[in-house]
Amino acid sequence: MLQPSDPAAPTATKPSGYGKPLVVAILGNVIEYYDATLYGLLAVFLSRAFFAFSDANTALLATYATFIIAYAVRPIAGVLLGHLADIKGHRFVLMLTINLMTIGTVGIGLLPTYATIGIWAPVLLIILRTVQGVGASAEYTVATSYAIEQGPSQKSQYLTGWSNAGANMGPMLASLIAMLLASTFGDEFLSTGGWRIPFLLSAPFGLLVFYLRRQMVADGMAHSPSPEVRREARAPLIVALRGHWGTVASVIAMGAGQRVGTFCIQAYFVTALIRLGYGGTMSMLISIVLFGIGVPTSVYGGVLADRFGGRKMLVLFFGLYTLATMPLFYVMGLSLPLTMLGLLVCAVLNNLVAAPLSASYIMSFPRAVRGAASALNYNVGSALIGATAPLTATWLVGRTGSEHAFGWYMAGMCLISCLAAAFFFPHPRTD
Repeated sequence: MLQPSDPAAPTATKPSGYGKPLVVAILGNVIEYYDATLYGLLAVFLSRAFFAFSDANTALLATYATFIIAYAVRPIAGVLLGHLADIKGHRFVLMLTINLMTIGTVGIGLLPTYATIGIWAPVLLIILRTVQGVGASAEYTVATSYAIEQGPSQKSQYLTGWSNAGANMGPMLASLIAMLLASTFGDEFLSTGGWRIPFLLSAPFGLLVFYLRRQMVADGMAHSPSPEVRREARAPLIVALRGHWGTVASVIAMGAGQRVGTFCIQAYFVTALIRLGYGGTMSMLISIVLFGIGVPTSVYGGVLADRFGGRKMLVLFFGLYTLATMPLFYVMGLSLPLTMLGLLVCAVLNNLVAAPLSASYIMSFPRAVRGAASALNYNVGSALIGATAPLTATWLVGRTGSEHAFGWYMAGMCLISCLAAAFFFPHPRTD
């Protein structure tokens, strides 16, 4: 979030060899969102494997309830792991998060079914989802903070753009693998154990990132906090965050529209497209395209923010997002080209704001509390605003019989973000 246009932005740059640190950071984000997307994509097959309800809908609801558990633990776990990163440095926490995420995901792929071990199957599934949630709670913010601190200051938002690009690559990879398995072998193969394959593929991905992060010290890429920062960070957490609660609230408000948009792209739009009659395969293909367009637009949003300033870009793009949301919901279902155009506009705007927003999550706080504070605002926003968006959408559609009601809700969230960026944009910190 430090731009040349900001008067407080430092002019000194760091060495240009930040490519490997950036890869080390974003690969973890790829795995985090790969893991999270798999569970939602394969929920039908998981419900049959781990829950013994005779009613399929009840089993599916139980599976989704287990899905929510991973997000419920994230605010607390993220703050604790972020605080640990403030004290012990990035490397320690990044090694821990990748291990936890990989263990949780591969564990689900190896877990015996209800038919084999009975009630222990859903119990262990809940435990493994909790492990996943704890690992993911600090992955994005700590990895992004690491990328920013390793790279040149005038490219900080370009680097955060790549972090969000990784958050698009993960779901795209998960969707591609799930779709290829379904189209090649059919639902029967997935129902009889084929659903395990995408979960087990997390093992080689996780091992690769684990190896790269172990090399951080050998390659001179792991920097521990200074003694002064360590002393400040060791203060009790509430004391350490004292004086920053207003900034936390401002950043959460700034991210409201993007959090809703992200969870809609990841979960709700596929359901809406199927409900509108486009079919599962077409809806999945559209979802993959939306994730694909998110990669370059995330990076380009960072380039623009570094050049013109994060605040200007957030106000501009959230303003456009507010105006574009209702037309998007009105054209959905009219025709495939119009529906696709509306969803692409949503995906582009949602990812253009991601880089300056992610930089605000992190660089709005001093180094001593950056890990804890950024994990707090990111996870609270994700859990309370983002993760509830599909549920809110479903409830509003049920009450009104129309997708338009949720469109007004989403437009309102984007307007809140636009106003927060305009009037409460936090000053970037360099201490």
